[in-house]
Amino acid sequence: MKRTLLVTLFVILIIQSTEAQQDAMFTHYMFNTQAINPAYSGSRQALSVTGLHRSQWVGFDDAPVIQTFTLNSPILSTKTGLGLSFINDKAGPLKNTGFSIDFAYHMKVSRKAKLAFGLKAGMNMVSAPLTELKITDADDIVFRSNIQSKMLPNFGFGLYYYMPNFYLGLSAPKLLENNFVDNTSTSINEFSNEQKHFYFIAGTVFDISRNIKLKPTTFIKYTQSAPIQGDVTASFIFNEKLMLGAMFRTGDAVGILAGINITNQFTVGYSYDWSYTNKTFTYNAGSHEIMLRYDFIFENKKMIRSPRYL
Repeated sequence: MKRTLLVTLFVILIIQSTEAQQDAMFTHYMFNTQAINPAYSGSRQALSVTGLHRSQWVGFDDAPVIQTFTLNSPILSTKTGLGLSFINDKAGPLKNTGFSIDFAYHMKVSRKAKLAFGLKAGMNMVSAPLTELKITDADDIVFRSNIQSKMLPNFGFGLYYYMPNFYLGLSAPKLLENNFVDNTSTSINEFSNEQKHFYFIAGTVFDISRNIKLKPTTFIKYTQSAPIQGDVTASFIFNEKLMLGAMFRTGDAVGILAGINITNQFTVGYSYDWSYTNKTFTYNAGSHEIMLRYDFIFENKKMIRSPRYL
């Protein structure tokens, strides 16, 4: 697709903001826990597979598109969990891909509550054919060379406290601040330095009536040199089948969510959010997400008799 001046300005905006805030925010964050907290692995007591696709700022040329894929399962016993996480994040010419192995140890702290300790180890890389862009300033140092990093290692940790109707988590999935580009340019180095992110998550479910449940959740992200950003979501669950909710993201967006439990094991979700403060909001039609989750239950395991909401 031919790059226009608008797209070039958009790419510059991404590059200038990447240092402060790198990891994508999902409206379906409550279904993406394993990607940011390895201690979640094995907590559903089933082989659980989740896929998320986000198309951000639809209608804007080369707007961000992000996919995550996670799977996890208890291993050996209910005390340990193992998982895999994959991410593909593309914005304009910039592409970030990576994967990680997640391990968790779960211990009982009361009759209903467990506390899990998690470790994450993975690899990721960044690439961008910047020299192919059409720009107005041919002497701009940012666009003089392409970016093609090596696969670089990283590791992180997480804590996850959970009960049948409540959860609380704290994590830092990437502790190494990798530099993806070997370049003496200050601007390039600022762009290519990976930043540590810290996450806090919490949620609960309680009954409003016999057929209606309320599920409030929150997701808070902190990274150096950027404002703390948080999501607050309230979802209503009807007859253990249909979910409808609304989301507010501080300083960024508002959105709506909908989901359906097709079976007790298979869940499909959709969300739409609109960036009310972003300078590009007049040029796009909002952001869309699709979520799929399936819990594989084996015959020798206890069947899940009702959908899992946490």
